[in-house]
Amino acid sequence: MSHDRGRPAASHRPGALAARQAELVATLVAGGPLPPGFAPGPVDAARRALLRKRAGDVARHWPLLAAGLGAAWPATFAGWAAGRPTNGSLRDGWDLARELRERGQLPPLGAEELAAREAASRYDGAGAPRRRRLPAVARTGGAVAVQLAGRVRLLRPARR
Repeated sequence: MSHDRGRPAASHRPGALAARQAELVATLVAGGPLPPGFAPGPVDAARRALLRKRAGDVARHWPLLAAGLGAAWPATFAGWAAGRPTNGSLRDGWDLARELRERGQLPPLGAEELAAREAASRYDGAGAPRRRRLPAVARTGGAVAVQLAGRVRLLRPARR
């Protein structure tokens, strides 16, 4: 505490620490600007480490997408995720797969995985995915998946 009239110093005010923490989190996970008083090198190293961890978490939910991209997976994911806060591993993978599909860069294994996910669940890109109750067919990159009575079958694999 400052001795000036018994008031806390600016950096010790109740909301100041929370605000600085929020700025740092935004820098680390959402591409925000570097807050004053932080060294760029360690913050950048922490940001890259968090992106690697996030890529690993997404790869556990989307193993075929990650396998289809092979050695390009870490860089592809990091490039996509660098300025985005996470929506959770399942949704991050879904959003990345859809963007790769739109760019014509979705590998066949990823197309098969995305088709199966879209046959099994509804996902609007904003809320959590919801299981489908009615039969559904999904097509992605030549892959065709069908969901009937809660079971998903790949009817046609993606073009290789």
